Amino acid sequence: MNILRGTIVDIESSQAVSLVCIDVDGDQFTALILEGRKGPVNYPQGVRVDLIFKETEVAIAKGISGLISVRNRFPGRIQQIESGQVLTKIRLDYRAKAVSAIISTPTAIGMNLKQDDKIEWLVKASDISLMRVG
Repeated sequence: MNILRGTIVDIESSQAVSLVCIDVDGDQFTALILEGRKGPVNYPQGVRVDLIFKETEVAIAKGISGLISVRNRFPGRIQQIESGQVLTKIRLDYRAKAVSAIISTPTAIGMNLKQDDKIEWLVKASDISLMRVG
C-alpha cells in the first residue's frame, strides 16, 4: 500500500461528487470523493490527510507525451525491480519517498525498465482514498 501525506488545498463539489486537491510537497494530487449532497464534510480545506492507493493502481510511463486523462502524473526514479514470472514490483523514488507499482512482467520487459531509469508514474483520482490525520 502506498501512503503519502498532504494538505487539502481546494475542493470542487457537484451533487454527491467532489474533486479534492491535495498538496504533497509542492505537487498537487486530485482525489475523487463520493459523499452526500453537502460535499466532503469529513475533509475540509486545510486538513492534513494521508493519500492511500494500492501498488496495482500505479501505472508506469517512459517517454510519454501529449494529453492524458489521468490527472495525477509525477516524475520518479526506479530504485528497485523485483520480477516474478507473472508480476513485477517496482519501487520508485518520488521526492525522497517510496512509491511502489505492480505491473505485469511482460509489460516491464517490453518497456525495458532498469534500475535508476527516470519514469513518470500515474494514479487515477478515483483510485486514491483519503484518511484524515490526527
